[in-house]
Amino acid sequence: MNRNLLIAGGLSLLASLLHLACILGGPAWYLFFGAPPDLAAAAGRGEWWPALATLGIAAVLAIWALYAFSAAGWVRRLPLLRPALSVITTIYLLRGLTLLPIWLLRPDALNAFAVWSSLICLAYGLFHAAGLRQRWRQLA
Repeated sequence: MNRNLLIAGGLSLLASLLHLACILGGPAWYLFFGAPPDLAAAAGRGEWWPALATLGIAAVLAIWALYAFSAAGWVRRLPLLRPALSVITTIYLLRGLTLLPIWLLRPDALNAFAVWSSLICLAYGLFHAAGLRQRWRQLA
């Protein structure tokens, strides 16, 4: 088993569960975790689309967790494991690195959510990248 990929999977699973918690927690949870105010307000009015969008994100993150767990050897091998994990890793790293252009081009847009969410995604991506590098040959 690969420790970095287990951690990466656990982090994606945690993010998925936090998205589900936002649906249950309502507008205050959406706002606390950095959702746009319009989304939180729509959730407060009982509109269906914020929960559906958040559920979709939670599902994607849960699938990403399964792919990391699969690559770690913790669950059965999933299809297209190496390319899927490469894409997942790239998405996390690119999302994490969005902090740099924001900082350089629009420093006024920097806020606590932008900084923390970018750093968190960068950490997720680094765990994925380290595990992927370690398991690259076995995933072919």
